[in-house]
Amino acid sequence: MISNEKKKFSLPGGSIYLNGAYMSPLLKEVEKAGAEGIKRKRNPESLSAQDFFTGTPKLREEFAKLINTKDTSRIVTIPSASYGLANAAKNIKIDSSHNVIVAAEQFPSNVYPWVRLCDENKSQLKTVKPPESLEDRGKIWNERILEAIDKNTRLVALGHVHWADGTKFNLAEIRTRTKDVGALLVIDGTQSVGALPFDVSKIQPDALVCAGYKWLLGPYAIGLAYYGSHFDAGKPIEENWINRKLSEDFTSLVQYQNEYQPGALRYEVGERSNFILTPMMTAALKQINRWKPENIQSYCAKISQEPIAQLRNAGFWVEDENFRSSHLFGVRLPKASDFEKIKRNLKKNKISVSFRGDSIRVSPNVYNTENDLIKLVKTLTA
Repeated sequence: MISNEKKKFSLPGGSIYLNGAYMSPLLKEVEKAGAEGIKRKRNPESLSAQDFFTGTPKLREEFAKLINTKDTSRIVTIPSASYGLANAAKNIKIDSSHNVIVAAEQFPSNVYPWVRLCDENKSQLKTVKPPESLEDRGKIWNERILEAIDKNTRLVALGHVHWADGTKFNLAEIRTRTKDVGALLVIDGTQSVGALPFDVSKIQPDALVCAGYKWLLGPYAIGLAYYGSHFDAGKPIEENWINRKLSEDFTSLVQYQNEYQPGALRYEVGERSNFILTPMMTAALKQINRWKPENIQSYCAKISQEPIAQLRNAGFWVEDENFRSSHLFGVRLPKASDFEKIKRNLKKNKISVSFRGDSIRVSPNVYNTENDLIKLVKTLTA
């Protein structure tokens, strides 16, 4: 178990940050790694050719620990989730007999690639909606996704949790069903990996992509992706020098290579060696691996249990614990609530949350306390 870890961050006093799903604050250790990277860059003489290849292996190792895989060659650095998903979309063959399944109101980065893929191949994009009733909402939504997967399904593209309200999708059952019909499973883990346990060996996704600036506690413009064997012989969306075979030898770079780096390494972003962002992301993952996602999830559950009970008693709706995450959950208001007034009150009390559709998205982490959430409840029920 872990206790409150606010001391490891530089969050100001006098305000309450319950908005990790929007963007995480930086750990002090991550700030330090970034500052050291800037200092190295101001004197390029200190950077050798070998330095271009030493940072990312360490980063891959930490991410491999986090998602429980021993094969670090399946992990690559990406600048964004959309970049990682674009690599997947480019290497999925589909025709007019196929369909692709997504969840309703999914984050756009995990929808637009599939819209294009379906449009270009005259395939069907099936959007699975939740029930209108809030009773058993998460349970029924999961059932609908499973029912939508049929013999014509080529791909299911989901998050582990829904980005707007934290509804948790049963990826183990969905993976079993996709295997039954020969479909691929692509997961956007941006709003879950780092705070919610994800085990590649159990889920066996064909691809997993994660932006780094949310639950991985990293800087903006860097993330990580895992690509399974389906993508081993694919073509990346960009042709850069470092993802080609023998790129480690600077003296032979103009002896152009037809072959890529083996397996998933062909999908690495150009300038992957980023001497500032890479060490920052590595430092963040090291800390998360020390804490462990299961402990982060347990901590968030512990500090939110009583506040959520109080919200429910006051007429607010929060999904059943079995079908939502504890680090990210939606709060839906009682009828006749003044949404705009609530927004003003939250701002006045310096409580940071997000508003997504008809729900208030609350996303605590290890820098929060139960008292932070109790203050949220008092503001919402005032």
